[in-house]
Amino acid sequence: MADVAVETSELRKTYTNSSGVTEAVAGLTLRVREGELFGLLGPNGAGKTTTIGMLTTRIAPTGGTARVGGADVVRDPIAVKRRIGVVAQYNNLDRQLTAHENLEFRGRYAGLPAREARRRATELLERFGLGSRAKAKINEMSGGQAQRVMIARALMHRPDILFLDEPTSGLDPQTRVNLWDTLREIRDGGQTVVLSTHYMEEAEELCDRVAIVDHGTVLACGTLAELKASTSLRTVLTLTYDGDPEKIVAQAGQLAGVAGAEVADNRLRVFTPAPEGVLAVLVSMGQDAGLPLADVRVVRPSLETVFLALTGREYRD
Repeated sequence: MADVAVETSELRKTYTNSSGVTEAVAGLTLRVREGELFGLLGPNGAGKTTTIGMLTTRIAPTGGTARVGGADVVRDPIAVKRRIGVVAQYNNLDRQLTAHENLEFRGRYAGLPAREARRRATELLERFGLGSRAKAKINEMSGGQAQRVMIARALMHRPDILFLDEPTSGLDPQTRVNLWDTLREIRDGGQTVVLSTHYMEEAEELCDRVAIVDHGTVLACGTLAELKASTSLRTVLTLTYDGDPEKIVAQAGQLAGVAGAEVADNRLRVFTPAPEGVLAVLVSMGQDAGLPLADVRVVRPSLETVFLALTGREYRD
């Protein structure tokens, strides 16, 4: 399809060593549309970095297929590289060069004429608020500044698709939020952005769609609303009445649109996919039973609750 920027089918990567066989990516299938900011969300060891490595031709797949910008990553890696920009998980800038030189040399490597490479480097550094740091060496920059240089360098040849692997890991909150704004601007300019992250807030704030990945496979994929709807999670209404809610818990559990009701800590908890309609009925029900409402709390499903429901709560190394 013309509107597909990245497409994989049963993509696999297996490593064999003295410890045995490790399946880092186990039949991963996904489709990224042109012009969207797409997130790969998963815990440590989920296979996100390996997936990015295969999509950017750095890692050879063991099986399955992947096409990026219409080109097969195995059969035509050069065509893929011409279409993509890559921001690695760790700082891989040349520390012996200035910020401007890092960009200029990348432009020349990508085939830009010398004058165009210099002009483009200056333009991007200004765009990312680094014009005054153009002559600074990388080791003289903060982590956030270096990260912006890495993104600018990846954009030197105007790639159709930008891949970023955990781009805000280790950054302070202010720098992270500023980088989010930068990524939105890139997406709004028409480029496709594929972002791997383990930050729930980052995926929720940035991404048009998210694929939740674990153990090398896609567990769920869609918009935030679609992901919430795809699980059995419900909004939780916690109502505190001026009196004992045991009087009405059985009746509350029988209401249309209620998946369950219980009393905990002298509060009525109701689980429902349609909280707005149910809440009004519960308030009225309490009044009829002589239980004026004292307080109500509404907790809706979030990306974090969907993520934990799909991947579990155990610690990951």
